[in-house]
Amino acid sequence: MLLDKLLRHIVVHVEPFATCLVDSGWRLRLPGPPDVMFHFVLQGNGFVREPGGQQHRLERFYLAIVPKGTPHALECGPEIRSERVIETPPTGEGVVRILAGGGPADLRIACGVVSINYGDSLGLFHRLNHVLVADLSPFTQIRSIFETLLAEQGGAGAGSEALTQALMSQCLVYLLRHLSDEPDDSLPWMNGLNDERLGPALDLILDQPGSPHTVALLANASMMSRSSFAERFQEAFGVPPMKFLHDVRLRRAAEMFQKSPELSIDQVARRVGFTSRSHFSREFKRRFGASPTAFRRVLPTPRTLG
Repeated sequence: MLLDKLLRHIVVHVEPFATCLVDSGWRLRLPGPPDVMFHFVLQGNGFVREPGGQQHRLERFYLAIVPKGTPHALECGPEIRSERVIETPPTGEGVVRILAGGGPADLRIACGVVSINYGDSLGLFHRLNHVLVADLSPFTQIRSIFETLLAEQGGAGAGSEALTQALMSQCLVYLLRHLSDEPDDSLPWMNGLNDERLGPALDLILDQPGSPHTVALLANASMMSRSSFAERFQEAFGVPPMKFLHDVRLRRAAEMFQKSPELSIDQVARRVGFTSRSHFSREFKRRFGASPTAFRRVLPTPRTLG
């Protein structure tokens, strides 16, 4: 499946989580996050409120996804009598506890900023423009994922970052399974994955990024006109097809440097579709902030990105 192919190359970064504890009758106002924020309900029920006042019901094992830069509030109880305002996101190591009320908390939520991208082309939630709430209660594994994540970040032992990324990747799979069954246009790229006409072209890009693709050839694979294909691809994924291909090639090159250190820079460049080493090196540095030579010099023991 195309979704499986995308997930193999997804890069996940998880900021330190907080545990938000909200008493009945309290509102906890939170600032707009620097990237999408996940709120997973561990206990109780309540609401998440958007800037315009729209409320979304939260229940145990629900996951609320708040778009980048969107101020919002967590509320508990039928009548709000008090509130606490958080001006800036918490910083520091370990899991921070944010209290709204004197306790014991009626609503307990794991809250954290998460970045999930496929290269520069596809930020999975970059085009989300409203709070998205998913009922993940059918997935019994999801609570243990978040509780393990909180415990791991609280302990910060060796390999903690890698384990945290792996846990969030598991959460992402369950979330996407849920969203793929919902008739929702919140994530246009998911519709693109399910678009039978775009599918063949996307399959070619992911399976054969080094081939000499052009918009015309990709359109032909999708049995569409060049203009119709380009417009449909842009609408689904937010970038033109050749920009998406370009980022796939660079991400694949970085993976090759990590997994296959015996390959020369010229070999990697050719395998991902660059005919000029200088052009490849320039674009690679623009994407990763280091030349291929410098990138290889600081690589740890080979492992899979993400």
